[in-house]
Amino acid sequence: MRILVTFAVEAEFAPWRTRREFARQKAEGLKLWKRVIGNSEIFVVLTGIGDTSAKVMELMMSVTAKDRYFDVCVSSGLAGGLRLDYQLNDIVVARLLKSNFVHADLGRDWLETDTQLVELAVARGAKLAEAFYTAEKVLTTAEQKSLLAAKADVVEMESFDVVKEGYAWGARGVAIRAISDRADEDLPVDFNRAISSDNRVSVPRVLAEVAKNPGTLGPLIRFGKQSRSAAEALSRFLEAYVNELVQLMATQDSAQVAAK
Repeated sequence: MRILVTFAVEAEFAPWRTRREFARQKAEGLKLWKRVIGNSEIFVVLTGIGDTSAKVMELMMSVTAKDRYFDVCVSSGLAGGLRLDYQLNDIVVARLLKSNFVHADLGRDWLETDTQLVELAVARGAKLAEAFYTAEKVLTTAEQKSLLAAKADVVEMESFDVVKEGYAWGARGVAIRAISDRADEDLPVDFNRAISSDNRVSVPRVLAEVAKNPGTLGPLIRFGKQSRSAAEALSRFLEAYVNELVQLMATQDSAQVAAK
């Protein structure tokens, strides 16, 4: 079995990579790692922030086409809560994914995730979210989150495109995130101004935003600690979830073979 787990940026993946050995893979244009569990291969790719994730997933498909595609695709990373009952470090899994526009090839702006994969996450302690909203831009204020709360429970920027492309390969898809900022919380700076041309957070641009308003330095440091804590919580969850997923799929494969 082959499982693909995606993160937007290195900081989201770093705690898991520290916890378990992942081998960097040579793949032009991709930041890709691999780990083997029994007979299963776990791949991790960094997609960048936002809509660049669709392009990275397309490149992944072209790289793996000569071998075989993935059985499961997990969109992961950090996210913002849109409901007050989601607290920092909560692990959430989506039943639905909503996009910020209607996709012509689908004729709609939503996708259902894989029910069994969602139930497995909930059984491991994840909170069930009715919907994640894949936003075009970072929501930086509690007011912006409040306006979106009628549409979804959690906001992020990659899951719809990641799972949609995974479905195009025939993979099963799920989105699992850790809450790094609450619904009632403003972000310390406008991170939309700090995203680089390669769709990653630019430290110099963040510092430039702080220079404009030095009072944001303290809140920025606190937010950084929150994000690291959420990424740590996510790494612990993914370690257990992926191991259980490998066992589950192996059991199902054995049952199918025995039934033939």
